[in-house]
Amino acid sequence: MDRLLPRVLRVDLTRKRSWVEERPDLFRDRLGGTGAAIELLHELCPEGADPLGPENPIVFAVGALSALYPLASKTVALFKSPHTGNLGESHCGGRTAFALRLAGYGALAIEGRSDVPVYLSIHDGGVRFRDARTLWGMGSSVTVGRILRDVEPGSGHRTILRIGRAGERGVTYAAAIAETYRHFGRLGLGAVLGSKNLKAIVVSGQGAIPVAEMGRYQKLYRELHERAVRSDLMKKYHELGTAQNVGPLNEMGALPVRNLQATRYPEEPAFSGERLAQGYLGRRLACAGCPVACIHLAALREPHPEEPYFYKTTFVSYDHEPLYALGAMLGVEEAAGVLKLIDAVGHVGLDAMTAGVVLAWATEAFDTGLITERETGGVRPRWGDVAVYREMVRRIADRDSEFYRVLGEGVRAAAARYGGAEFALHFGGNEMPGYHTGPGALLTYLAGARHSHLDSAGYAVDQDLLRRGEELAPPDLARRLLAEEARRQVLSSLVICFFARGLYDFPTIAACLGALGDDWDEGRLRNLGAEVLRRKHAFKVREGFRLATLPIPERAMTTPAPGGAVDEEYLRQALAEMERWLEGNDGLEG
Repeated sequence: MDRLLPRVLRVDLTRKRSWVEERPDLFRDRLGGTGAAIELLHELCPEGADPLGPENPIVFAVGALSALYPLASKTVALFKSPHTGNLGESHCGGRTAFALRLAGYGALAIEGRSDVPVYLSIHDGGVRFRDARTLWGMGSSVTVGRILRDVEPGSGHRTILRIGRAGERGVTYAAAIAETYRHFGRLGLGAVLGSKNLKAIVVSGQGAIPVAEMGRYQKLYRELHERAVRSDLMKKYHELGTAQNVGPLNEMGALPVRNLQATRYPEEPAFSGERLAQGYLGRRLACAGCPVACIHLAALREPHPEEPYFYKTTFVSYDHEPLYALGAMLGVEEAAGVLKLIDAVGHVGLDAMTAGVVLAWATEAFDTGLITERETGGVRPRWGDVAVYREMVRRIADRDSEFYRVLGEGVRAAAARYGGAEFALHFGGNEMPGYHTGPGALLTYLAGARHSHLDSAGYAVDQDLLRRGEELAPPDLARRLLAEEARRQVLSSLVICFFARGLYDFPTIAACLGALGDDWDEGRLRNLGAEVLRRKHAFKVREGFRLATLPIPERAMTTPAPGGAVDEEYLRQALAEMERWLEGNDGLEG
């Protein structure tokens, strides 16, 4: 392990102080990233802390391979989530990992609350607390980014994280935006930043990372780079991106449509990856340290409302999940309409996935008479009505009435206040991802550390079993999902992009670490993954999470997946097996 990775930059916003702690005890045996960050969160976050109180810390962390190997390009953020009330974990690309690592830090921990809006400026080993009162309340997060690019040093070596109005106003699913097109999207990091009066964080670094065996490292780097750009492993992500999933999911009847009232469009949706590439794709971008370039930007060209031959062109980043949540889930038919909605949530700083599911719940609640124009303020939500949804996005971000304040806390809160729990599609409080493939996907959403489809890839297990015509008993499916999720904890401790999971198997990871002077073998990596997963689960349980009593959304079971309707008893048996494994014979800390 190099001497820079264990350095933790601590920032106290209340006292406007910062200092560096050397923590090899956290990094030496955990590789950094999620492994180190979950231990810091256990240390710094008091049990029962108010997620929007000054006692809730934010921990950003990178891993031993960050800024050294291809696709080790992510940063992980851990905090107590204001959206679920337990563990908040979010991953983001862009330049954040490079900037933190080359600034000489393995982690950045932010505590306290500033008395006035500020932003952090971290350059050349120093931390400055800049007055952000002129930035607070700006309508667009894009504008904030432009201003900071002009006034801050370190161009080309820096990251700029910031929040929008939704984060300032405590929408529990507010995002933090990095470099315009990347996000810490899920579980409300933006709201936690807003609660601290922290508008933005700018970090730059121009240092170097020592490498123990340079010749061996260079050979490995070239091999990994070649596989990333020449093999079929990453081809999908470069060509069409994850938007490629829209068409096949629609065809197999696994794409949630109109709040999961249906699972397919009659024909290929206008916002499938192929159709977007043909009609809208304007650019591809890559995170720092990534040769794949999976970030797809659509060129959205809108005519001037009065002047002929005048157009505004906006670049909008798209992939499967925003297309699902702000397209299929809302019954939108036009590609341009979906892109406009993705752009709208980005400007105010909302998580696109949660925002789409919230708007879908509101539409069905309006259809069934649970809410009326009295609650919505004269707005009439209707499937596919993009103009109405854009107006609702604005009102949610502004929290301008009791109804929109409740919508700003997600569908669990909305259903508790107005009814409609039977069609409220949340899993442990977090809204549904875009794969209705079967029991594997639902178990991943329910039990995964982030309630994300990427936790244990149950959606992929479902499709594999369907292709083979096989079924698994609940305990067998539970163990298969847990094994995959434990493996992914190693990737998230190194903060490798999950798209590169086929590139970084355990022997490859051990070789990469070996070139840096760290001795790891497959067994040790496997044990680390299991330990990190249990420590994350322990934090959730400490904050009130219980797998055994977790509500399962009724709509997710009554709307058939490709293999048929999912049985609740089947899911309960699998969840019980997961709980036994995660908590062990000797309890969580045994």
